[in-house]
Amino acid sequence: MGRVIAIANQKGGVGKTTTAVNIAASIAISEFKTLLIDIDPQANATSGFGIETGDEIDNTFYQVMVKGGNIEDAIHQSSLEYLDVLPSNVNLVGMEVELVNMREREYVMQKALREVRNRYDYIIIDCPPSLGLITLNSLTAADSVLIPVQAEYYALEGLGKLLNTISIVRKHLNPKLEIEGVLVTMFDSRLRLATQVAEEVKKFFKDKVYKTYIRRNVRLSEAPSHGKPALLYDAQSLGSKDYLDLAREIFERDGNIKKFKVRKL
Repeated sequence: MGRVIAIANQKGGVGKTTTAVNIAASIAISEFKTLLIDIDPQANATSGFGIETGDEIDNTFYQVMVKGGNIEDAIHQSSLEYLDVLPSNVNLVGMEVELVNMREREYVMQKALREVRNRYDYIIIDCPPSLGLITLNSLTAADSVLIPVQAEYYALEGLGKLLNTISIVRKHLNPKLEIEGVLVTMFDSRLRLATQVAEEVKKFFKDKVYKTYIRRNVRLSEAPSHGKPALLYDAQSLGSKDYLDLAREIFERDGNIKKFKVRKL
């Protein structure tokens, strides 16, 4: 059964989508069957793989969650052999309201994933920058949550709310939910502040912090405008190497390191 990892932080601009797109690509390039689920109405993870995000796309996460659509019909094959994408679009904006009156509304996503979970080694969920019903659904469906934290002044601001939400989900909805790890993003070793923030994050989360830091990298920022993860845009960039290192850490923690190998692009 596939391991479901939600990437969440209600603070915007911390690198959630960049992490979702690039860790999914790094896992897939290592020949683990991967599904990336975009549950953000901005649909940046969807466009990050060159998939159309307009109203003309027939099947998205919205159809699966609200209209009872078949999840298999909504899954798209990406340009990477081992990676599929369940796309999003702007219709997701109204989904929170439409979920309110549903029975067992927190479990809609969990039930939908049952149909395909056995087909994948890893399922990565890109959450929106909020702690509403959509994110709550992902935390209820997930085995663990990966928290990106940017190496900037307000890094720890608001994390208490996320940790409190995780605690509530554990208590009432998903007792098996774990913190997968805390990822320092946008790290610039030339800046003393970045190093100080990283140290504060380590003091707070201890061994949950990944050894890999995602460094600031122009190629990583440029790749989405080309509809590609960094690995397909510039495989030799610092961003590509950092996310491959992160994938290796995830495999080590999951006991999959012996299966780890990077497929040639």
